[in-house]
Amino acid sequence: MSAPARFTQTDVTRAMKGARKAGFSAIRVVIEPGGNIVMEASEAPNEAITRRNPLDRVLKGVR
Repeated sequence: MSAPARFTQTDVTRAMKGARKAGFSAIRVVIEPGGNIVMEASEAPNEAITRRNPLDRVLKGVR
């Protein structure tokens, strides 16, 4: 049996809405395997915010 979730979708949505309300236009949310939510936010998109995970290509079948 799996452990219950440490957070809900509502928690993530609330955090993103808060970042937008604070004036950030680029928000990146990462959920770590241990269950931690990591958010990176900035006023303009940049390489650190818009970078993709190299495995996305493999998992989505994109070449």
